[in-house]
Amino acid sequence: MSDQNIRARLQSQGIVVPTAVKPVANYTSGVMAKGSLLFLSGQGTRQDGIFRYIGKVGEQFTTEEGAAAARLCALNVLAQIEAICGLDAVRRVVKLTGFVNAASDFTEVPAVLNGASDLMVAAFGADGVHARSAMGVATLPFGMAVEVEAIIELKLPIES
Repeated sequence: MSDQNIRARLQSQGIVVPTAVKPVANYTSGVMAKGSLLFLSGQGTRQDGIFRYIGKVGEQFTTEEGAAAARLCALNVLAQIEAICGLDAVRRVVKLTGFVNAASDFTEVPAVLNGASDLMVAAFGADGVHARSAMGVATLPFGMAVEVEAIIELKLPIES
């Protein structure tokens, strides 16, 4: 699938990929390994330079709002892919790992991560279907409600 097709698919669904943000500490946004795998650092709920969705899902946010936060994280995953190698370089989404800043009795963590998973399928179709881990945690950096990291398989050679 060409970058144009991915962009057209996203545009037809009203999805705009944001500009990638720089890391906030001593790490990189992504590392390509073994020539075909891109390991992306956790992406949070930053939008237009501002952290959104600050608080716990199950307290400050509903499951649906948590899913919207996960979708924003996934948009930031797409932004990092675009910045590192371009969306056209993606062969498939291999795995998403999601962390939800959850209230101690919150059990709908997988439903929250559906927001990220659904966006990957919206972007890449069948190539966006992936393995996934979803974890509820006591806290996340900056108090974010959700963070998502990704492993992406790239086409070889990377087409320009």
